[in-house]
Amino acid sequence: MEDTYVKPGNQERGWNDPPQFSYALQMARGPPKNHLNKRVAAPVDSGAGVLPTTPPSADPLGPPPCGIAQPPSSLAPPPRSIAPPPLSSVGFPPAGVATPLPQHEPMNPQRDTGVSQSEPNLELVMSVLNRALQACRVSVTDYVCNEVEKRLRLLEDSWRSGKLSFPVKRRMEVLARELQTGNWSSADEVHRSLMVDHVTEVSQWMVGVKRLIAEVQNLSPELLETLKNPTGPDQDSGEPAPDPSPLS
Repeated sequence: MEDTYVKPGNQERGWNDPPQFSYALQMARGPPKNHLNKRVAAPVDSGAGVLPTTPPSADPLGPPPCGIAQPPSSLAPPPRSIAPPPLSSVGFPPAGVATPLPQHEPMNPQRDTGVSQSEPNLELVMSVLNRALQACRVSVTDYVCNEVEKRLRLLEDSWRSGKLSFPVKRRMEVLARELQTGNWSSADEVHRSLMVDHVTEVSQWMVGVKRLIAEVQNLSPELLETLKNPTGPDQDSGEPAPDPSPLS
């Protein structure tokens, strides 16, 4: 690197003569470094006066002589504000004044949850399940259909005896409606949620509902139509349909 900074000078110079460096190349290397061994002078206040010193003849232990100038007022501490800061418009009320409590509206559980708390309809649930079982008897063996029928009876007995909680009843009503409309995936999703969340309540009869959902998917379109649009008397109300009167 030293050859770069050496000028091609006199070739007759001695072997121990110092090399001649190029100033331009030295300046191109960068700005000079800051020296950190220099002390920084303390700032001087231009407005503050210099305190007078006591005369050499004065006794340092005695009282100060008269006529010595006092320090200027600029060195005195600033006066403190006595008045408190004003309160904003949203600040706290003054002490001793009672603030009225905000009025809260009564909570409506039906409005908050968005789900009606009416009792689920057992007749609707059993009507859909029994129609699905009746449609499956055409293509499914009697043994399987009889086992499913036993599970459905356990479901009805548990419902009527009060052994089922409200969430189980509500989900079974949703399952029946999804099964009636042909939404097999939704009905199977409700079945899985019941087995996970309420296995102790549904473990005895849910296996029959699961088998019924699987068999209904294999029915012909004609049998599925009877499940979606039942004919005959209204099975939900339990009352027979009146006989049509002959026209006179």
